[in-house]
Amino acid sequence: MPAGRPTKYDPAMCEKVIGFGSEGMGICEMADELGLHYETFQAYREKHPEFSEAVKASLRKSQAWWERQGRKATFGGTDGFNATSFIFNMKNRFKDDWRDKVETEHSGDMTVRKATELSDDELAKLATGR
Repeated sequence: MPAGRPTKYDPAMCEKVIGFGSEGMGICEMADELGLHYETFQAYREKHPEFSEAVKASLRKSQAWWERQGRKATFGGTDGFNATSFIFNMKNRFKDDWRDKVETEHSGDMTVRKATELSDDELAKLATGR
C-alpha cells in the first residue's frame, strides 16, 4: 500500500486549466482556483504529461487574452488604461515574446589590453576607425 495522502489529481483538471488560461490567469491563480498549493500544481506538471500540456496550452491562451485586452485598451476600449503598467506586466509575464533584452554573441579575439600596451600602428587604427 503506498504511503502518504491520496492524490487530488484528476484528469478533468486539464480542461479547467485550459479554461483558466482563456481568462488570462497565471500559474499561481490557476493553482488557487483548483484548490492546490503552488508546489503541488508544479508537481502535477512534472508527473502528468497531459496536465503539463494543458498548462502550456493555457499559458498560450493567457498571453492571447492579455494581448487582446491591451490591443482593445490601446484604441480606447478601456477607461483608465495605463499603458506603462500594461507593458511592464507583459514584459515580466511573457518574457520570451515581450522582453527588450537582445543577446549578442561575439566571436574572435576579445582580449582586453590597456592603451599603453598598444603599438603606434594599433593606436593609429583606433584613432581613424580603420
